[in-house]
Amino acid sequence: MADVRITCIRKQNPQSAHEHITHVGSNGSIWTREQVIAWIEGREHTFYTQDYAGRRADVGVVREAGRAPYLRTYADRQWNNNLLSLPQCP
Repeated sequence: MADVRITCIRKQNPQSAHEHITHVGSNGSIWTREQVIAWIEGREHTFYTQDYAGRRADVGVVREAGRAPYLRTYADRQWNNNLLSLPQCP
């Protein structure tokens, strides 16, 4: 099992603050949202982000009725949007 720090994201419309993340990346590798969801739910790998102060936020899967599953970070016992603050993957 790998513990992967996500360092970048891709969205269909990079300018939109509300567009769903389609891909995440780390160290030159990029994966689809669906791949990462499957790995997290299958307990194959864990993912996280880290802020400038070194604080970790674990990435989890959110499933809401009527919506496609999506990735979101969880830190300090709260879901938050740390992924959306990451730069776009090249």
